[in-house]
Amino acid sequence: MVKIGNISLPDFPLLLAPMEDVSDPPFRAVCKANGADLMYTEFISSEGLIRAAAKSRKKLDVFDYERPIGIQLFGSDVETMGECAAISTEAGPDLIDINYGCPVKQVACRGAGAALLQDIPKMVAMTAAVVKSTHLPVTVKTRLGWDEGTKNVEEVAERLQDVGIQALTVHGRTRAQLYKGEADWRLIASIKNNPRIHIPIFGNGDIDSPQKALEYQQRYGVDGVMIGRASIGYPWIFREVKHYVATGQLLAPPTLEERVAMCQMHFDRSVEWKGPKVGIFEMRRHYAHYFRGLEGAKAWRTRLVEAGTPAEVYEILQEIASSDAVLVG
Repeated sequence: MVKIGNISLPDFPLLLAPMEDVSDPPFRAVCKANGADLMYTEFISSEGLIRAAAKSRKKLDVFDYERPIGIQLFGSDVETMGECAAISTEAGPDLIDINYGCPVKQVACRGAGAALLQDIPKMVAMTAAVVKSTHLPVTVKTRLGWDEGTKNVEEVAERLQDVGIQALTVHGRTRAQLYKGEADWRLIASIKNNPRIHIPIFGNGDIDSPQKALEYQQRYGVDGVMIGRASIGYPWIFREVKHYVATGQLLAPPTLEERVAMCQMHFDRSVEWKGPKVGIFEMRRHYAHYFRGLEGAKAWRTRLVEAGTPAEVYEILQEIASSDAVLVG
């Protein structure tokens, strides 16, 4: 069993990565249904939360079926991050997570996300402020370093543990790499093997199959893995990893009927949480992923994207389910 403060997770837990414009409650629902052990909200701007921006406040929505669930925050101001941790605690999550890993310019160039890897004292002060502002466990997600010449995550791990974080997730790339190249997990293993480190260490980056999840766990000794892009349109990755770890056998991929059913569940949750207009619009980004490899997928996807009512979407999904279309990939 893996413990994060008072949160108990199974051996070798699978975490759903927080992904902007992806890991909202509807997406989290389908991942939870397929075995995700710990999930996080989309990352929330501390400045937006302080201003009571509607989009930031909406991201605080968490539901009992998601538990354990963490709210992830990012920002560039120490005091503001502490205030936002207190606000987020009132929303009732199970933990607070700090994003020190986002590499995109809109975040990093404003001194937040991965930018804090260039200012370790400020990162430590910010983390301490968040820890002091909540009774919940505080965790961190970060990267190896800013660039190839400044891979400082081993120092980061020790110093953040010293100020009270209770788990650390490391993406095996630098900020400069963005999402290019192959993730390097060797420094993640070094953190896990550090006798000073006693908190759970989770690895993130390039986990896209059951075989790789188990291989990386065995090779690098991490307590669990975080899965991001591989789960988009394919939440079955969680159940497939769990089955493979337990039995050494690969599950058969989801059938066409299963793909349609999961897509419809996702759609229903989207409309329920966001309302019909926004729910229909924002679901459009997911259809290509759910039906990747389906014969004639482009035509189906075009119709789904053009559908303007829930009834139209349901009708098209049922047509797909009852069609003779073949999954070719």
